[in-house]
Amino acid sequence: MSKSNKSGLLSNLGSDFPASFVVFLVAVPLCLGIALASGAPLFSGIIAGIIGGIVVGSISGSHLGVSGPAAGLAVIVLNSITDLGGFENFLLAVVIAGVIQVLMGIAKAGVIGYYLPSSVIKGMLSGIGLIIILKQIPHLFGYDDDPEGDLGFFQPDGHNTFSELLYTLDNFTPGAVVIGLSALAILILWDRPFMKKMQFTKYINGPLIVVLSGIGLNMAFQNNAFFSLAGEHVVNIPVSKSFGEFTEMFATPNWGMFADKKIYVVAFTIAVVASLETLLSVEAADKLDPQRRVTPTNRELIAQGVGNSLSGLIGGLPVTQVIVRSSANVQSGGRTKASTIMHGVLMLICVVIIPQVLNLIPLASLAAVLIMVGYKLVKPSMFKEIYFTGRAQFYSYITTVLGLVFTDLLMGIGMGLVVAIMFILWNNFKTPYHFDPNKIKPNEPIKIPLSDNVSFLNKASMIKTFGLIPDGSEVIIDATRTTDIHWDVLELIDDFKISSKSRGITLSFLGFEKFDTKIQRAET
Repeated sequence: MSKSNKSGLLSNLGSDFPASFVVFLVAVPLCLGIALASGAPLFSGIIAGIIGGIVVGSISGSHLGVSGPAAGLAVIVLNSITDLGGFENFLLAVVIAGVIQVLMGIAKAGVIGYYLPSSVIKGMLSGIGLIIILKQIPHLFGYDDDPEGDLGFFQPDGHNTFSELLYTLDNFTPGAVVIGLSALAILILWDRPFMKKMQFTKYINGPLIVVLSGIGLNMAFQNNAFFSLAGEHVVNIPVSKSFGEFTEMFATPNWGMFADKKIYVVAFTIAVVASLETLLSVEAADKLDPQRRVTPTNRELIAQGVGNSLSGLIGGLPVTQVIVRSSANVQSGGRTKASTIMHGVLMLICVVIIPQVLNLIPLASLAAVLIMVGYKLVKPSMFKEIYFTGRAQFYSYITTVLGLVFTDLLMGIGMGLVVAIMFILWNNFKTPYHFDPNKIKPNEPIKIPLSDNVSFLNKASMIKTFGLIPDGSEVIIDATRTTDIHWDVLELIDDFKISSKSRGITLSFLGFEKFDTKIQRAET
């Protein structure tokens, strides 16, 4: 790591450490819940969370993305453990999956992520926000039959997302209701403008107060039969009584299965699905980044591969970048990947030293934190914004949202992508621009003439072109003969306008007055 990167990480510790604490609080129950839903030892989820934070976070080029066990892999893991005849056999498949991901990164397969339209990515964010709210309402009221981290419509307990809400009405826990609603009130209050003006809120964030008050109320209710919380209503980290017991919670792969073909089928499946989920989350996290920084996707696949191989070697679940924790990181003020790394360090320290304290945290308190994360992802203004960008964007957006809510992550993304492609194929598209980096002349402006029709399928090549432009250049993007530019490309150009300032690039536009865009409005 260069000196400038180190100084950047250190200078943002005041923002990154509080964010890491929030991500840590959100991650612990999700890691445990996903392990439970996967039919794996609970501690395997914690191992994956630690690896995702410290190892993947250190290698990755993502500034705000957070990695750990993913709900989207839970069914694959559950079936694979059974099909392969045991958890240790499955761990070998995880190790090999990591190697495959590293090879995918070296082969530059990360470019796939650039072909996802922003309407689908925004639909993914809104859909996940809506799912978080719907899934956490039962936990807020103390009905915890569905494990934390489950994002699918059909649940392991036999219910679905909406029927679970009806069962909650008859199965709520009074103590959890008090804790959950008071936590939600604290977070709403903490988010008010007048509270943000108070100096102490810069150092003490709302989720910390929520967790401390939740622990306090839990302890106060312990001798009250009506309000007391059962073990299912609090965090449940495995507690070891000695170092020997702690080491027994780790597991190693069964290398004797190395020649079994079924291991490689499972490994390939995990590698492909985990890579897709990672690339989706990378695009979404970059979209949430206030500075619009772009994550190098090939490096991300390599980081995920290293993380998965290491996780499998010591008994952890498969790792991907995950949008729920990444969103919590962004919304809590994280600025660099130090927040991701520190959340993994916090998880490691607390699991080793104070697991008993963590096991006092009510799930209702953490549900309130996640509901606020979900609300900020699904904000109603997003629907209005997408609606006014055009039919193609809105239909693919709303299809993605509904697909996520009523199926699962990959199916919802697939449905939205199909709608987006149908609209794109309805129009003709050609080479988006004419630019040869080898013909750049010193002291002359670089002109990039766009062609007649520019689609979202051209995002990858345009991102590459913007990256090739030398710092300090004068650039003219010419759309005088362009009749149609996809909204994703306009948004990409607008992001380049923001990032060009830090690169000393002077940017000007021709022919954009016919497009009602942020670029055109900024120029006028």
